[in-house]
Amino acid sequence: METILSQALGQDAAQLASAEKRLLLSRLLARLAHEVRNPLSSLDIHVQLLQEDLAQLDPPTRQRMGGRLDIIRGELSRLESIVEHFLKLAGPSSLTLEAVALPEVCGDVCQLMLPEAEARAIRLVAQAEAGMPPALADAGQLTQALLNLVINALQAVERGGLVELRAHRGPDDSIQIEVHDDGPGIPVENRTAIFDPFYTTKKEGTGLGLWIAQQIVVAHGGTLQVGDAPTGGALFTIQLPLRKPPSSDG
Repeated sequence: METILSQALGQDAAQLASAEKRLLLSRLLARLAHEVRNPLSSLDIHVQLLQEDLAQLDPPTRQRMGGRLDIIRGELSRLESIVEHFLKLAGPSSLTLEAVALPEVCGDVCQLMLPEAEARAIRLVAQAEAGMPPALADAGQLTQALLNLVINALQAVERGGLVELRAHRGPDDSIQIEVHDDGPGIPVENRTAIFDPFYTTKKEGTGLGLWIAQQIVVAHGGTLQVGDAPTGGALFTIQLPLRKPPSSDG
């Protein structure tokens, strides 16, 4: 993160306080998001025009090119989602709180990531403690945080590995959601740095997933920690206060 800020600011960022670094990075993300959005809009318009032109071609060519344009459209949509998320992160955190069934959220996350897990020959399972009360949370943002943790876990294990997503009651009237993988684990000296923006040790990583997950959890009044699982591998633990949804009576 310090290297990125130093390049952007033209000065040494090492002397800045952690809060200042995060504030500056948020501003850079906002500027980046706005700069990227304009060409994305232009590309989207041109893809629409290409699809209209495609309708005039012969069926074999239309079928071959149509699939490629669909991929481009899908990737543009994904980039737009990333830009939207950057803008949310750059501004004050806002949550839409509602009663959330954690077993359903964990199950949805596993269903979303199942194709990726199967492609990597990794077993992905979700478990939830019976009788868990609904949590007061932003379902969309909490899902995003869990997706980021599961993606990180899938990237950490070898083919034939295991990734588990577990939800249960925690201590002091809290709830815990754990993501465990049977990969090599995370060295103690890296356990703080992995939550810094753009820090990554993986070839396929962007260094933003864990940072985004942490921002979402903190906005919920919770914590995100990493440690060693008893059976080996990395264990990421989200701990959230068990805030009861408001009663609908009266």
